[in-house]
Amino acid sequence: MDAIKDGKIQDAEIVQVISNRLKAYGLQRARNAGIPTDYHNLKKFGQEHPELANEDQIRQGYDQALADKILNNQRERYLVVCAGWMHILSPVFLDPLERSSVPIINLHPALPNAFNGIDAIERAYHAFQEGLITKTGVMVHYVISEVDAGKPLVIKELDIVKDETCAQLEQRMHSLEWLALVEGVQLAITNM
Repeated sequence: MDAIKDGKIQDAEIVQVISNRLKAYGLQRARNAGIPTDYHNLKKFGQEHPELANEDQIRQGYDQALADKILNNQRERYLVVCAGWMHILSPVFLDPLERSSVPIINLHPALPNAFNGIDAIERAYHAFQEGLITKTGVMVHYVISEVDAGKPLVIKELDIVKDETCAQLEQRMHSLEWLALVEGVQLAITNM
């Protein structure tokens, strides 16, 4: 929101914020700015749909409902930005958006092909402690069905400091993430 207001991201408007975490700060910021919000949580969805018999059906229904929420609000040009979204997006979600030419980008706190999935910062920190790496980084990438394996838009490297704690590394990574996200969103918009 700030990057749009400050002109760092151009030709963009946030039209909807969806989170799978009820207390996500982005939901409150969006509400305060008058942007429509939605809490879309897998467990809650399963409880609301007892007709779905098993986890696979719940997951497919959840992902289809998420795709519908986005496609029903689609504008002429539409970009989905995953920042803090902690749910693997399945083909049930990805395929309808691809058919509708809606790109999806994701912010991930690791370099390409390193530490895909959850706990990337902690895993990089431990790899550094074991002498396996000297740097880590963040990337903004296009989302595909393989977790954190889509084509990168932005890659930013960060040297790991010898005596820093994992919490200190995490703090530096988060600062770098937001720089990468602004750059990645603008590149994705430009590429549309």
